[in-house]
Amino acid sequence: MAMLLGDVGGTNARLAIARNGAIDAATVTRFKGDDYASFDDVVRQYMAEQHQPHVSSMCIAVAGPVSGGRASLTNRDWSFDETNLARLTDADHVRLINDLTALGYATPVLSGDGVSVLRPAPEDRARNGQSLVVGLGTGFNVCAVRVLPGGAITALEAEEGHTHLPANIMARLIDRVGANAAAGFFSTEETFAGRGLSRLHAAMTGTEPMRSEKIAAAMEAGDADAIATYDFFTELVGLLCRELSLRFMPLEGLFLAGSVGRSIADRMERFEPAFLSQSHMGHIPGNTPVLLIRDDMAALHGCLAALG
Repeated sequence: MAMLLGDVGGTNARLAIARNGAIDAATVTRFKGDDYASFDDVVRQYMAEQHQPHVSSMCIAVAGPVSGGRASLTNRDWSFDETNLARLTDADHVRLINDLTALGYATPVLSGDGVSVLRPAPEDRARNGQSLVVGLGTGFNVCAVRVLPGGAITALEAEEGHTHLPANIMARLIDRVGANAAAGFFSTEETFAGRGLSRLHAAMTGTEPMRSEKIAAAMEAGDADAIATYDFFTELVGLLCRELSLRFMPLEGLFLAGSVGRSIADRMERFEPAFLSQSHMGHIPGNTPVLLIRDDMAALHGCLAALG
């Protein structure tokens, strides 16, 4: 029996077929969201390309809130419905989960080149079976992971991106770009998603916003303004991750994920001082390893584990 897996973000959707407990790499296909009016259209094309396989179950990771068997993308006008997807694919079981929840389910199987340690923590630290995935990409969200007795895990859904920005981060923004410009960073997602990086660069340089990918390319090319933006942005991420480490106590690991997360991976010299910036309860971030998810198929593996 085949399982249909999907990882759907604001920019791209990736689908795959799993058989006998493993993803068939030959079936992994990426679709550009701008080319389709709905996710249903993506599924129809994919099923046709795969010669209409008999799908017994289906799990789709969605970059947006999931509730009552329905979901919608935060950054694209696409909606999802488990009943409708079951009808569309003739699957017996359909599950929608948040994309960060999928990454949470994937954390136990990440290994090798799929994950790298950005900041190690003492091996003899206290352990608590808790991890946290922090997704910085087109959007922003987190997923707390807990290992249960017997070794199973639970991955908790959240909408952290829509929380108010912590006061210490807002104060740092006001100090750097002024109160008027800082007012645009009213939520965690508006600050730490790709568009937040774009807005920050515009505020720091007095220029029109440009896509985060262009800022990243300019930084790689040695542009001084882009480097300054990334340095400051990485400092802010460090401050945020300190707050999150206290909130979730992920002593097994805090996993960064997403394109923006990857773009700051080489700037730990900016991240770590902010992450460890306060002595109060400093043993918690001090004992929290920081890792980076590099595996592009991690969410698909998480979907497979969620069907488990």
